[in-house]
Amino acid sequence: MARGFNKVILLGNITRDPELRHTIEGRPVATFTVAVNRSYLNKEGAQVDEVDFIPVVVWGRQAENCYNYLKKGRTVLVEGRLRVRSYEDKRDGRRKRAFDVVALRVQFLGGPTKPGEEEEVVSLREEEDFPFAEEEEEDVPF
Repeated sequence: MARGFNKVILLGNITRDPELRHTIEGRPVATFTVAVNRSYLNKEGAQVDEVDFIPVVVWGRQAENCYNYLKKGRTVLVEGRLRVRSYEDKRDGRRKRAFDVVALRVQFLGGPTKPGEEEEVVSLREEEDFPFAEEEEEDVPF
């Protein structure tokens, strides 16, 4: 069987301040949503603008840094992998699917700067947060 490949790269703006929680074992996990804009021409040749809202999950110290430094509207570059989960809806008992991006690297872009200053770029990546094998099995507390 061939080995698979799952990589996602997002560039967009955070829609609200990140939320930080901890697993039962005390492992930090942050969540936020990235709005990614795209434009295309429809059949009539008119430009159509769309926005996708992509949920992102970040683990470990990187999660704490995202919580402390990212705010609504901030531009980020997220590298990670797509995770698809299924669950049973408590209201109607039907199986549902949910997706999110598990971030391996979050780069802060376009932060507030003073006139004449360089754009602030903060890159967070921690080797201790790889390969995320143990987090996949933990229950996320939300």
